[in-house]
Amino acid sequence: MYIFIFSLLFICTSLIHMQSHVISLTFYDKFGDLYMNSLVSRKRRSRWVISLISLQAAVNILMLLNVPVARQVASFLFFTFVPGFLILKLLKLDRFDRVETILFSVGLSIAFLMFTGLLLNEFGVLLGLLQPLSLVPLLITLNCFVFVCIFIAYLRGTDIKSLCNESFKLSPSILFFVIPSILSIIGVIWANTFGNNFILLFMLVFISLLFVLTVLSGKLVSPKSYSFAIFMIAMALLFHTSLISNYVISFGSDVPLEYFASKTTENNAFWSSTNPYVGDVGYGKIFSMLSVTILPTIYSLLLNIELTWIFKLIFPLIFCFVPLGLYQLWKSYIGEKYAFISAFFFMAYATFYTEMLGLNRQIVAELFFVLLLLVILKNRIKPLNKMIFYVIFSFGLVTSHYGVSEIFLFLISLVFVLLVLAKRPGRHITLSMILFFAVIMFAWYVYTSNSAIFESFLEFGDYVYSQLSDFFNPASRGEMVLRGLGLEAPPTIWNAISRAFAYCTEFLIVIGFLGLVTKRVKAVGRNYFTFCLISVVLLVLLIAIPGLANTMNMTRFYHILLFFLAPLCVLGTGVLVGLALKRRRELLVSVLLLIVLVPYFLFQTGFVYEIVKTSNWSIPLSKYRMDILWLSRLGYIPETDVFGARWLSENANTKFTRVYADLYSKNRVITIYSMIYRGDVGRLSNTTRFASNGTIFVGCMNSIGGKIVDQGRLINTSLLTNFSEMSIIYSSGACEIYRNMP
Repeated sequence: MYIFIFSLLFICTSLIHMQSHVISLTFYDKFGDLYMNSLVSRKRRSRWVISLISLQAAVNILMLLNVPVARQVASFLFFTFVPGFLILKLLKLDRFDRVETILFSVGLSIAFLMFTGLLLNEFGVLLGLLQPLSLVPLLITLNCFVFVCIFIAYLRGTDIKSLCNESFKLSPSILFFVIPSILSIIGVIWANTFGNNFILLFMLVFISLLFVLTVLSGKLVSPKSYSFAIFMIAMALLFHTSLISNYVISFGSDVPLEYFASKTTENNAFWSSTNPYVGDVGYGKIFSMLSVTILPTIYSLLLNIELTWIFKLIFPLIFCFVPLGLYQLWKSYIGEKYAFISAFFFMAYATFYTEMLGLNRQIVAELFFVLLLLVILKNRIKPLNKMIFYVIFSFGLVTSHYGVSEIFLFLISLVFVLLVLAKRPGRHITLSMILFFAVIMFAWYVYTSNSAIFESFLEFGDYVYSQLSDFFNPASRGEMVLRGLGLEAPPTIWNAISRAFAYCTEFLIVIGFLGLVTKRVKAVGRNYFTFCLISVVLLVLLIAIPGLANTMNMTRFYHILLFFLAPLCVLGTGVLVGLALKRRRELLVSVLLLIVLVPYFLFQTGFVYEIVKTSNWSIPLSKYRMDILWLSRLGYIPETDVFGARWLSENANTKFTRVYADLYSKNRVITIYSMIYRGDVGRLSNTTRFASNGTIFVGCMNSIGGKIVDQGRLINTSLLTNFSEMSIIYSSGACEIYRNMP
């Protein structure tokens, strides 16, 4: 598996700097001239078609022969880039620069895989396919689409030369940005094997130094390489967390349910559009999302990789394109250098490489969210092409994550209303765009989840309404808000310092917003400014309205708001410096940002906490000194529990016996690796009366840690006195399974 990662890393390095197009097929004549600017000749088009078909054939041969590593790398790159790139060329959409073409190719390819899987799933049954989402029909369908696109593009005389018009120069300084990703992977292997985190600590320091050198030295790293640097830093941060365990880590998120939905779809080779567990709103919402049902199933089949590694490898790689897309959006407003700093700030926030790894459907949704922002806010996209992109990416967003879709609809609706009220409506966001998105969103959620998503939305509204009576009670805002306001005492001096740097970033965001309002900084356009205005208002509402932060999840929502607020941190620094100095402001702005963001990054990653050996949430850095209870709270699953859960699934007839487990085991390891619906698992507590022939799962935290989690409270396992009357049917020393014999 690590060979696969290194292979992807090598190819991604070449991918960001490719010269001609996404599959690296560039033809030069003997004098080194590029294609003619006029229509390509029939001979050249024939060579292009033959090359693409040859590549397609090579990928299929690797898949049929199941060549290790080569199949995984080739299949991932081909099906993640080529379909979208062909759609771009087939529709003769606007010519973008290198990074934009890669971004849109990835987004179109993922939307294509989801839509193709949906069509195959719905119409395959009508054609007599009982398992439409299996490898053979899927591969035939994908190959036919690619071949038809190539053929039509050939007939239309489509030119593919325009992915990158810039010269290709891989300078030695740029190669330094590959080092963090290599250190991340090697460091994870070293930490897992020897329990030594030195390489990971060095990786974080190295990223900080690279960031400092890039910001201060314009000659060392060209602005053309910022996109490559962002992609590599994102990969290093995401992999250093996702690969620290061979199993899924939830980080308190919904990845157990996502895995359950994906595995159910893969096992059935069919996606059910209705909730298989009527009455369970949580499962209904997850099963309605193509991003965690059909998409991972397709990748698992094409790459021949177990779903665990799809979630730990493929989705983080997809997530790397989100900060890259944000950089591409921001640089048109604040310049390349400040956009790079903003992207680093966005990635430095801990949610990016922790909680988000437990929300794979949101990972895909955020990619479509960013692409929609690029489509809406970019001026040089023709109206017809803008609508084509908008329709495709809207479908991708709606079928990826209900919450992010609702946020997007709310934002564009409010932007439209505010601009109309200000009598300055623009062409970027129209009423027809809002209505189209609303219609497909409501239609999809009613069709798939039987309104479960809307029911949960109403429940959230009722909860917030019920909390309004506690408006003057600070505790009603939730733990995260209290901590952010400084109303909760920090446990150590290091936590206090960490909060101070976090407050600095928030203060700079406020100053940046005030700078936009008072026009002390360069205008960012009324559309983007309106997005910023709404984001600031939403942030205030999260603090002011009781219960709202609890329903929205403060950390994830702030992560999304950084799509608009991160550049304000940079602009705020410029405002402060501008008040003090009139000259050499750019250097001082950079220095002040480094003084704030580098320590902020080191605190957010847990680096400082590990150095001073205080309590730390970072599993990659501090797993060796964490007790089992703390690891369990973070969503870490011990290997012994995984083996026990798999044994339970394979050897215990769980359909005819009641299974009991504590809350953590029930919602995580049993859901993922026993594939038992959580509603069928009984509570394990000191008051539980076990059914005759019942099966009791005792995990590592219960046996080694001596604790049982039950409805938000901890129970000592010493209070469970009835195990002596049961028969033990499985034991690994840390995980045990009992049977309550009749």
